[in-house]
Amino acid sequence: MRIAIAGDHNGFALKSLLRSELSAAGHEVSDLGSHTAEEVDYPALCVEVCARVRDGRAERGIVLGGSGLGETIACNKLPGIRAGLCHDVWTAEISRGNNDSNVLVLPAKRLTDDQAREIVAGWLGTSFKGGKHARRVAQIAALEQGG
Repeated sequence: MRIAIAGDHNGFALKSLLRSELSAAGHEVSDLGSHTAEEVDYPALCVEVCARVRDGRAERGIVLGGSGLGETIACNKLPGIRAGLCHDVWTAEISRGNNDSNVLVLPAKRLTDDQAREIVAGWLGTSFKGGKHARRVAQIAALEQGG
């Protein structure tokens, strides 16, 4: 799978770990930064990840921040992006299965490395259920168009 990943200074260390593990598992991972632990503003990182998801250069995106709240807001401002802030495997599976999320946001300050690994695995391993959920995702897409 082609995955775009980015994290701000709070998510830098966990992003680096996940990037390495995803690559080792055979995924094609594009690391879009930050490439240091120095403070950085996250909106531009969100735009880079989401642009790759939207134009098909990546099938999924992962963004890491301290709480993940600002990153989730920024990602969801972009048309065609359905970003889910996930704190555990259950929310990751719901965000994929019910909401067809294409960007996973992780709160780096709240997760251990093992928790993050499990969430990513659950998210990547869950398929969209379709059916009534497809109808709801279509309604969300209509909101992007102003109604």
